[in-house]
Amino acid sequence: MTLSADALWNIVAAILTLAIFSYLYKDNPIYKFAEYLFVGIGAGYWFCVEWHNVLVPNLFNKLIAGDLLLLIPLALGLLLFTRFMGKISWLSRWAMGLMVGTFSGLAVIGFLQSELIAQIQANLLSVNTGSMGTNVNNAILILGLIASLVYFFFSTEHKGAVGGAARVGIWFLMISFGASYGFTVMARISLLIGRLMFLIEDLPRSLGVGG
Repeated sequence: MTLSADALWNIVAAILTLAIFSYLYKDNPIYKFAEYLFVGIGAGYWFCVEWHNVLVPNLFNKLIAGDLLLLIPLALGLLLFTRFMGKISWLSRWAMGLMVGTFSGLAVIGFLQSELIAQIQANLLSVNTGSMGTNVNNAILILGLIASLVYFFFSTEHKGAVGGAARVGIWFLMISFGASYGFTVMARISLLIGRLMFLIEDLPRSLGVGG
């Protein structure tokens, strides 16, 4: 029986999937091989993506076209590699410091626009929407938000009414964290089911085994 290219790749994928699952027994060389292979292929793939989609069109092509100002980011990028050159490794700190500072400034602006302001707008809820269920849900969200903020207000000792509100805030935070954890577990289980379905159904089908 001659196997198609898809079938051969599916066999390789199945072997690597089982190699990863072998970690459930214990850490072993087979698992480490699959892990290192995944990391290496991932790093190589993203290098190619960055080279063809970022560096070539945004740097090299523009340099060839005469945009000489791009020599500055090129030089800063090359300075990063001085980290591996012993006595001049300190030069990499210039480029790293500029990158970290620039990214921090842009991240703060982006966070304010996409997270903080959006969160404030999302919590400006009405409790008079005409729907009893919506009104109750909005009231609970507003109460949870205020109680959670009170919990993180450390300028006043958490006693009396402030302490009670802070304890309510803890309950809302724990419920929120629990829900987030539950969604994460569900996502991982979904990935596991996908790999099991691949081993049980897709692989035999590609090999022409079974129905």
